[in-house]
Amino acid sequence: MRIEKQIEAARSEKKILVMTHQIIGYPDFDANEKAIECFYNNGVDLIELQIPFSDPIADGPVFTKSNQAVLEKGIKVSDCLKFIERMACKYPIPFLVMTYYNILYQYGVKAFIDKCKEIGVQGTIVPDAPLDEAGAYYDYSRQQGLAAVSIATPYSDPKRLQEIADIGSGFIYYVPRKGVTGSKTTFDAEILDGIQKAKNETGKTIAVGFGIQGPEDVARLIGTADIAIIGSKIQQVLETEGLPGLEQFLRDIARINKEE
Repeated sequence: MRIEKQIEAARSEKKILVMTHQIIGYPDFDANEKAIECFYNNGVDLIELQIPFSDPIADGPVFTKSNQAVLEKGIKVSDCLKFIERMACKYPIPFLVMTYYNILYQYGVKAFIDKCKEIGVQGTIVPDAPLDEAGAYYDYSRQQGLAAVSIATPYSDPKRLQEIADIGSGFIYYVPRKGVTGSKTTFDAEILDGIQKAKNETGKTIAVGFGIQGPEDVARLIGTADIAIIGSKIQQVLETEGLPGLEQFLRDIARINKEE
């Protein structure tokens, strides 16, 4: 699978990789592209683009409000896919689509995966895809060479954790706590132990998201996580400090990989 080779190659040169996030259409496509260009130019390794949905159950208040704002403008799934295609053609970096299972169901699961492959997407993240009922999504993605990222938490027992590892592909998205995106996570010894346990038991690449606020959090994850996912904080920086603030934020994080 292409994204697995890309991650392996990048990990050979860095202590930890960074994946950033944008909600497509918020505040508009032009702002999205400027952020993506900033990501690309400042050491980001993977980019997660979210197709808005009316009931984003994994998202906190920041992203929920943004999802709603995009939908109120009348932006459709097809508009988002056209934007993703343009970005994937322009920026040679792995793009993943994040959305909710109802979007795939309405579009047609296989048709959605086919479209993602056609437009240059490397994988999908669907946090509410039912592990026991969405086998077609996971299997067909694998057949098409696209990652279908599965979700694990500290509450996944060893048997469930292995099922999560077996059905998903690309990497495991590890959510270190209960709740939704945006809230601060304290990456203490207990959480780090949970991440290490997931890595040891599955042998998979582990990406950690939910609550990463800055360089200190990313630095804490070195040695346990392979990828740090930064979402809500990116949007907050853009809204308060604009592109110059985002560029500085990303440079501060990129510096972690240069420190001895």
